[in-house]
Amino acid sequence: MTEMKWRILVVDDEESIRRNIKAYLEDEGFTVTAAASGEDGLEALLREVVHGAIVDIRLPGMDGNRFMELAHDLRPDLVFLVYTGSVDYKPPAAIGSFGIGERHVFKKPLGDMSVLGVAMLDLLKMKTGGENG
Repeated sequence: MTEMKWRILVVDDEESIRRNIKAYLEDEGFTVTAAASGEDGLEALLREVVHGAIVDIRLPGMDGNRFMELAHDLRPDLVFLVYTGSVDYKPPAAIGSFGIGERHVFKKPLGDMSVLGVAMLDLLKMKTGGENG
């Protein structure tokens, strides 16, 4: 899918979901870091250059919304997709203010992981003008 080496952070407390998303994205040419909590995700952002994040909302400790707020403060150029089992989730104004809308929200389970990969690639290309940040 991509010749660029964008690094994606996957933040989800379910190991099987993290593993599946990571494997799929790596097969598509992304470099992937996985975190089981928002706190671990923030630590990863301090250690590594990350271009995009796929975030679950229901996490132990801080929830996904709070993670995205803090991650945006650390890395304002980071792009986000939400991958949640919460069928009625709508992005709150706090994260909507930096560009996360309903089109960035995907409901678990996805039958086809390619929609996450395509959506992330589109966001990254839009944000960077097609160049690897």
